[in-house]
Amino acid sequence: MKEIFGAFPFIAANFGMLMEKTSEHLIISLVPLLAAIVIGVPIGIWLGHIHKGEFLAVSITNIGRALPSLALIAILIGFVGIGMLNAMIALFLLAFPPILSYAFQAVNSADRDLTRAARGMGMTPLQVLNKVELPLGLPMIISGIRTAAVLTVSSATIATIAGSGGLGDVILNQVAYGIEGVLAGAVWVAILAILVDQIFALLLRVAAPTGVKQLRATTV
Repeated sequence: MKEIFGAFPFIAANFGMLMEKTSEHLIISLVPLLAAIVIGVPIGIWLGHIHKGEFLAVSITNIGRALPSLALIAILIGFVGIGMLNAMIALFLLAFPPILSYAFQAVNSADRDLTRAARGMGMTPLQVLNKVELPLGLPMIISGIRTAAVLTVSSATIATIAGSGGLGDVILNQVAYGIEGVLAGAVWVAILAILVDQIFALLLRVAAPTGVKQLRATTV
């Protein structure tokens, strides 16, 4: 118990170092997350729009869940060696499946009656996507990004194994920082993950369609 309480004096005494490690941690986390968003969201949206590729989306998601990040880093050492690139590729492969899956489900599950009505009004397929499917699916897309973001930030501690730095340097180095430092690093990562989660939760509330917001207001 005293080690847990000792984590907070460690944070106070090493605040500058922890902030430096946090900046490294965020770079390691956010670069692969942004890459997964740029690649995964458009592919998921398009597959959902044409209502094809469900097997692909589900299979990629299941594979992503089954592959441990530590194993990915070990495998990638044989291809790209040790360094930040190794960790970023592993974290990209961790973030990509939920982003692809949620983007696909967000568009694929849009009410077919609404999309048929939109086409009956003379909308082109692209207009149906932009004006009907995407507005309805945006909250789910953001939920997928939110899930991937928290997963990536919390898993980025393993980047230390690939020699990439970040808060994992503190958590995995008990010899240098002691058990108080290890616990302090773990608490710091947990707080960081919670902050990231709340940022996306705010975006999710903002992105919710007006009808959904009104429904929530009437049910509260």
